[in-house]
Amino acid sequence: MGAGHAHKLYRQGRSPVHALPPHCKLAAVLCFVLVVVSTPREAVWAFGLYAVLLAAVAAIARVPAGFLLRRMLIEVPFVAFAVLMPFVVPGEQVTFLGLSLSVPGLWGAWNVLAKGTLGVAASVLLASTTELRALLLGLQRLRLPPMLVQIASFMIRYGDVITDELRRMSIARRSRGFEARGVRHWGVLGKSAGALFIRSYERGERVHLAMMSRGYTGTMPVIDETTASRAQWTSAAALPLSALAVCLLGWTL
Repeated sequence: MGAGHAHKLYRQGRSPVHALPPHCKLAAVLCFVLVVVSTPREAVWAFGLYAVLLAAVAAIARVPAGFLLRRMLIEVPFVAFAVLMPFVVPGEQVTFLGLSLSVPGLWGAWNVLAKGTLGVAASVLLASTTELRALLLGLQRLRLPPMLVQIASFMIRYGDVITDELRRMSIARRSRGFEARGVRHWGVLGKSAGALFIRSYERGERVHLAMMSRGYTGTMPVIDETTASRAQWTSAAALPLSALAVCLLGWTL
């Protein structure tokens, strides 16, 4: 089972974080995110400590801050949603720079921004230090349903193939003088999307038949089994356990 090539989020390295087995890192990130989500939003200082923990992991992994920040831009739609909350959530109002803002909306926006940003940062760190193929093996090692792992594997493997097919269709349209400039061209784009779906479906049928002819029985063979030692599990658990200690302190204060 493999992804075929390195993804754009991955940063090649030889750090202790890169060396950890993928299922250890997956479990650590999942537990860390659960702890962050469970932290009361009023414990503002706790989220600062979580950010420090992630910064320490990034430093150990030798992942530059700029590399992480550029790849965290995926969070922008959630930021836009959070910015609207102080204006639309009903409740007690406060005035800031001439604007009337909702206090519950401000707390809600902070809750979304803080927890969402930390979750995205942890996920980007995971992707930056783990190859896609290793992530899939880690998911399988954690006993994720095999069908879901196979779907993810094929999605990753053939995503670039479908994208390239879409690019060729776009070039073919432009070579015939087509330029989408308004609503009247949506029909052509819709037909192109339908054609792309049919081509993708037919390609999937051909790939499935080819796999069946080569002995595919519903499960993908695992070439190299990943294992983890007690020391590696302990190293991976350092992040979520530290975050858990901060969370418990936040609930008691």
